[in-house]
Amino acid sequence: MLTEERYQYILDQLTQHGLVKSQELIKEMNCSESTLRRDLDALEEKGMLVRVHGGAKRLYEIEREIPITEKTSKNTQEKKEIAEYASSLVQDGDTIFLDAGTTTLYMIPFLKQKKIRIVTNAVQHAHLLADQENEVVLIGGVLKNTTKAVVGAVGCAQLSQYNFNKAFLGINGVDLEYGFTTPDPEEAAIKQQAIKNSAKVFILTDNSKFNTVTFVKVEDIDGATILTNSLNKKEFSAYFEATTIMEVKHDLHSNT
Repeated sequence: MLTEERYQYILDQLTQHGLVKSQELIKEMNCSESTLRRDLDALEEKGMLVRVHGGAKRLYEIEREIPITEKTSKNTQEKKEIAEYASSLVQDGDTIFLDAGTTTLYMIPFLKQKKIRIVTNAVQHAHLLADQENEVVLIGGVLKNTTKAVVGAVGCAQLSQYNFNKAFLGINGVDLEYGFTTPDPEEAAIKQQAIKNSAKVFILTDNSKFNTVTFVKVEDIDGATILTNSLNKKEFSAYFEATTIMEVKHDLHSNT
């Protein structure tokens, strides 16, 4: 392998496994121990991994939350495609949980003609749903300024009394090792309760959230179906092996 090919192989293994062993890399790349040592040193200097005894560990940054006004302007077309497909999974008679978030916000116009009950923790979502005469339950609690989501113990207690056919959740981070993550512990608690009480759970996320880790773990990677736009082949294969994932734009793949 050329140097750049070895670098990419090492990083791909770290993305999939989080930790790599030197002896396994030497065998797979058919290189010497001194060559691997130089490769790992170079990648560590670039801030792409951390050397540990007997191998290397993936280096990641804990992403911080951005306001909903900034989120709304990012990857708009991809979010709309994901939202439209997600809405097609909702059937008349369903009771669904609709999480706060920009991608779930785009589901609302597609829910207009459906005879369903919608529970949400998003003030903006509830307002728009009520305007189009959906049956809406807005949970109570503390209104979070940055995301306009209702959070807190009151909301969690209320959600614990409800059961859902389906839950549609936004997320900030998707990672094979660390699962689904979000920056805020109180928002995480709401999501966790919705997951617990739902027969089917869908995570709506564009591909910019993959291989990203934020502060609080919500669920393991295999705990929900991922609806996303197109991923590169290697990335899709890695997630396909670990969980149920659908590429919405082409809708060609699913792991059931």
